[in-house]
Amino acid sequence: MTKIIGLTGGIGTGKTTVAKYFASKGVPVYIADEAAKEIMNTKEVIHQVQTLFKENVISENGQLNRSYIRELVFSDKDKLKQLNSMIHPKVTLDFENWLKQNKKAPFIIKEVAILFETKGQNYCDATILVTAPIDTRIQRVLERDNTSKEIILKIIENQLPEEEKIRLATYVIENQNLEKTYELIDILIKKLNNI
Repeated sequence: MTKIIGLTGGIGTGKTTVAKYFASKGVPVYIADEAAKEIMNTKEVIHQVQTLFKENVISENGQLNRSYIRELVFSDKDKLKQLNSMIHPKVTLDFENWLKQNKKAPFIIKEVAILFETKGQNYCDATILVTAPIDTRIQRVLERDNTSKEIILKIIENQLPEEEKIRLATYVIENQNLEKTYELIDILIKKLNNI
């Protein structure tokens, strides 16, 4: 039976870098955020999301304006909950279908930004938390996204505190030095192949 390993970490910790390294080693990796983006680009969901918000959240290209939606939901927790309850069941179904296609793998990685916040660890055989110092995280996101430090801090505030995540995680990867991070992942792959 394929083991499900949940991979998570706050914004800017480098969980996508970790996920990509697992994938480069032949481990099947499901990235929930990417699946959610695809799902949010379907006509049905665009309509549902527009109905949820009273103001226009559709950009000129007909797709959802994700950065604007992010600003709206992180200042209104009710809207964030409603948006999540609309998208998460669809992502869950998508993951179940993907898992069937990868059932021969000894384990798979399921990368989820808010794994612990949604109690997703209850559906995993083990979890990996990627951490990094707060200043490093902010700098990474500023370089990567077209956003402000205030928005990044709001996102961090909406996520579970780091100490709580560390307590819940099976494994923790401190992602500050890439070489060390990759060494840790190599060790972890051997362990995970034997659980």
